[in-house]
Amino acid sequence: MKLARFVARPLSKITRCKNYLLASWFRTKPVSLGARSELLAERFLKRRGMKIVGRNYRDRMGEIDIVAVDKRTVVFVEVKCRTSDDHGAGFEAVDEKKQQKMARTALTFLQRHDLLENAYRFDIVSMLWPPNQSQPQIEHFPNAFQPTAKNQMFG
Repeated sequence: MKLARFVARPLSKITRCKNYLLASWFRTKPVSLGARSELLAERFLKRRGMKIVGRNYRDRMGEIDIVAVDKRTVVFVEVKCRTSDDHGAGFEAVDEKKQQKMARTALTFLQRHDLLENAYRFDIVSMLWPPNQSQPQIEHFPNAFQPTAKNQMFG
């Protein structure tokens, strides 16, 4: 029941971050590649039936790009975008250190919103967006990793 109440709350009460979609309409300077890729990832996830409940969630432990709900599962999403694959794909940048930071941040999110009893998972949305293309190639990796280090989440 707590998840249903959580999802029903307006986004502005859940996060203190800007609504980048609205802000981008009024912005005079170009939107960064990261901000554009996060907006596209958000749309991509919405089309797959997820409800977005948070953007750029930050605390002292780290940052999570997108927090969504997929059925009854809280989904923490890291978005990685590259303009070329010369230095590897975007998902390869989510190394063990980044996974640990995400897991600690997710735990504080779940505690803060009283959602510890709900299922959760970590997804990665990886994009390849060459400068000469209007749209990126998007790959979604659901359940990309499990927190494994000591004192992460519940294991």
